[in-house]
Amino acid sequence: MITVMLVDDQEMLRTGLKVIINAQPDLEVVAEAGEGITAVHLLESTTVDVVLMDLNMPGIDGVETIRRIRAAHGSRSPRILVLTTFDQDDNVLAALRAGAEGFFSKGASPAELADGIRRVASGEHALSPTAIDALVVHVSEDPVSPADPEKEALFAALTPREHEVVELIVAGLDNAEISRRIFISPFTVKTHANRAMMKVGARDRAQLVSLAIQAGVRG
Repeated sequence: MITVMLVDDQEMLRTGLKVIINAQPDLEVVAEAGEGITAVHLLESTTVDVVLMDLNMPGIDGVETIRRIRAAHGSRSPRILVLTTFDQDDNVLAALRAGAEGFFSKGASPAELADGIRRVASGEHALSPTAIDALVVHVSEDPVSPADPEKEALFAALTPREHEVVELIVAGLDNAEISRRIFISPFTVKTHANRAMMKVGARDRAQLVSLAIQAGVRG
């Protein structure tokens, strides 16, 4: 069973999300919080697999909440999936850089949301089409933003094939799409992605995308 904490200041929305999530045979909401600081405190005594969190909340916002959860729990931190109305590029980037593993808009369907929770819980990244579009827009509209030299050096250590796979991940392609694009198996794509994550110190593919963008990698 994948356990979930809901963090959103709208009680009615939390109620609706709980109904959607608890209707899944493998998902269960076990904790709720109406603001970020409450969520941080609850996680001191409550263990969950995934935190489903809004960004726009009273008190500390979602991005700061993510940072505090990461700081408090480190590698034992629950996975974090952002669910918000605001899916502009700045919000996507801020959430990923703070440590979120996924980003969905509140317009996601129940099936998409349930699948996103499962993917995040399993160690994958989960970005909605609008979130991927936001990242692509950011890259295309800011092509001359300076790369972080430290991040750039990390990605310079990748093999040509690993770098190619990272570029396609940044472009928003999944393993199957990358497999078809460069004529290797999905398993080999995953292997290259995992090696790239290990070399640059990324926890998962969402953080890999964030670090790659900071390094100037373009999809």
